Amino acid sequence: MVKIGYHVSHEQFKPSELLKYVQLAEQAGFTHALSSDHFHPWTEQQGQSGFAWSWLGAAMQATKLSYRVVCAPGQRYHPAIIAQAAATLAEMFPDRFWITVGSGQALNETITGDKWPIKSDRNTRLKECVDIMRSLWAGETVTHRGLVCVEEAKLYSRPDTPPLIIGAAVTAKTAEWLGSWADGLITISRPPDQLKEVVDAFRRGGGAGKPMLLKVQLSYDQDETAARQKAHEQWRSNIFENVLMTELQSPRQFEVAGQFVQPHELDGSVRISADPQQHIDWLRQDIELGFSELLLHNVNREQQQFIEVFGEKVLPALQPVSVG
Repeated sequence: MVKIGYHVSHEQFKPSELLKYVQLAEQAGFTHALSSDHFHPWTEQQGQSGFAWSWLGAAMQATKLSYRVVCAPGQRYHPAIIAQAAATLAEMFPDRFWITVGSGQALNETITGDKWPIKSDRNTRLKECVDIMRSLWAGETVTHRGLVCVEEAKLYSRPDTPPLIIGAAVTAKTAEWLGSWADGLITISRPPDQLKEVVDAFRRGGGAGKPMLLKVQLSYDQDETAARQKAHEQWRSNIFENVLMTELQSPRQFEVAGQFVQPHELDGSVRISADPQQHIDWLRQDIELGFSELLLHNVNREQQQFIEVFGEKVLPALQPVSVG
């Protein structure tokens, strides 16, 4: 059975608001949550950026949802620290926490003042970090000298079952690479033919049979015009190709890049509709591609309305559908 989650957008809402929203999401029938992990918001207008790891402890205590967090170990975070943080959550809340990892964005990672590596080096660094974290979770004493360095590190508080490491990919090339070492895939929604390319590449690279998660970017409101306008206000700076999304370094730069985006240009990146049935139809297409978790991100600010309507009309319609 497909699992439906609520996306926790730290860039758009105060941590205290987000805690309220995940509690409402649980009451509405959502079973999972995906937390972003930013240092900066995408734009000044979004205007928030709470520390995800502090928030996760509170949220997991306050709800029974299973949680995933998007993370980029290697620059802003040392992998040994992320391994320790993830191990603590997995020990306190067994079988309710996975970590999703990617090579990161300059927007968040360049705050350290270190050089922002080229994509191939970021991928190499990410794989080093994953190997380090897995070794630490296995109880090993780790020394490693590469693009990241670790000296005689050992984790003493570890969960009985380590969290899965889900690899993040936007392109088919990255998805194929992830298939060989990640425990699963997470990607973002886009037109079905493009999404199928990523799914096929992940399976071809060794990911067949592994869980696949989809972050679904949508905008729901009571009428189509409002849904589109509010998506444009909040998310127009987030629809560019990955080569740009990973290189811009400040919210102001994202605002400048987004000022020329017209409302109709969001359609390839955000599913905009005031009709719950249309959202159901789109999500069923995702299920047919083999996604076992759909993590829904309503990109506008009308979160309570979204949670209530989708809890009443969308989630029940998806529950009888088996994953292909």
